[in-house]
Amino acid sequence: MHTPTRAEAYGLLTEYNDQDGLIKHALAVEAVMRHAARQRGGDEDTWGIVGLVHDLDYGRFPEQHCAMTAQILRERDWPEELVRAVVSHGWGLCSDVEPVTEMEKVLYAVDELCGLVTAAVLVRPSKSLHDLEVKSLKKKWKDKGFAAGANRDVIEKGATLLGISVEDLMAEAIAGMREAAAALGLDGSMSGPTQGGERGESEA
Repeated sequence: MHTPTRAEAYGLLTEYNDQDGLIKHALAVEAVMRHAARQRGGDEDTWGIVGLVHDLDYGRFPEQHCAMTAQILRERDWPEELVRAVVSHGWGLCSDVEPVTEMEKVLYAVDELCGLVTAAVLVRPSKSLHDLEVKSLKKKWKDKGFAAGANRDVIEKGATLLGISVEDLMAEAIAGMREAAAALGLDGSMSGPTQGGERGESEA
């Protein structure tokens, strides 16, 4: 076993994925995981790396989602703690590994939510995370036809696992993603939606 670096994790992500939407989704989840780690006293690098590779296999092996990621990481001697955390985000969808640790619970809770936040930003005139507020996101949440693939049941279940409200979880996701807004193309500098920018709506 060895301790993977952020550079190694990003290298794996781009080796197995070439779609801009998938990479940006990974960066979004990484940003939220890092933010959550700071809020909860977790190791920021570990939480961030788990967020970065959580969908590692989706670009090439969507039908074997989570299982192939586990295989790839184990072949590279990644710590089982990280492998388990990654696989747990698909609990009830493509994995029977239940999120137990705080890191696992956060990943499970924010994965789909990051897709919803991205979709909400892309329909705003500003195309910016910096003026997205929880009340606006909650309106989109209530509109079941908006970003319909973003699994609201999973988000609610994740919030319950963490013992917080959906609104508080939304606030945390927005705050984390704001820290990476430029890298995500969600800082208001883009002129319109990018193809694949709403990843997270239909995947675990």
